[in-house]
Amino acid sequence: MLKDITLGQYYPGNSVIHRTDPRIKILLTILFMTELFTVKTYLGFLIFTLFTLMIIVVSGVPIKFTLKGLKPVLIIVIFAVVINVFSTPGRSLLKLGPLNITLEGLLISGKMAIRLSLLIIGASLLTLTTTPIMLTDGLEKLLSPFKIIGLPAHEIAMMMTIALRFIPTLLDETDKIMKAQSARGADFDTGNLLDRAKSFIPVLVPLFVSAFRRADELAMAMEARCYRGSEGRTRMKQLKLGIIDIEVSMVMILFGLLILIVQ
Repeated sequence: MLKDITLGQYYPGNSVIHRTDPRIKILLTILFMTELFTVKTYLGFLIFTLFTLMIIVVSGVPIKFTLKGLKPVLIIVIFAVVINVFSTPGRSLLKLGPLNITLEGLLISGKMAIRLSLLIIGASLLTLTTTPIMLTDGLEKLLSPFKIIGLPAHEIAMMMTIALRFIPTLLDETDKIMKAQSARGADFDTGNLLDRAKSFIPVLVPLFVSAFRRADELAMAMEARCYRGSEGRTRMKQLKLGIIDIEVSMVMILFGLLILIVQ
């Protein structure tokens, strides 16, 4: 389950999506998510799903690998669907004692499940097609205009990128700790919800210790390399907008207009 989380991972490639400027990808991802919350009809969701599949194919990232990131949040999606099915008033379809399944509840639940799935896939595609270094540079460039009000753009971009980069590392560490605890007789799969939560305490303690140790090692490594933040820092690769960025932006804008039309 832990290995199924794709957020924060990078999938190497040389596709159009990989070569797009990170600033454009960040802005278009925000636009993608914003447009997703404006969709209200199933025709709009169908178009949105087909467009997302097209992006996945163009990016060169295997569809199976991308969809794998939905497994860890499947429980949350199911929980949200069940709550909406039984709590939304409307035309009754089936009564199970005090519980009432309505047509409106089913429709809202279906839209919510699709919206959450596309939201996770869209966020995952950003990190799957952008290296941590490029993501940091893109975030810093986008936040740099706010330096005039004292916003530490470089530091914020660095923290966000390090947090994303450490997600796969901490998940791998969690998997190793769970396997070690299981070899010593720990049981994470039986008992009620409270018993399962208690069984994770022996995992959380060494995980936090490992996370703090890695953070300390990273800080020491950065200091050893004379890292002093953005002051006087130069870059080997400068971000420049090209034809690909304009074409990708135009496609996304046209898609946004199509979504507005079908609503």
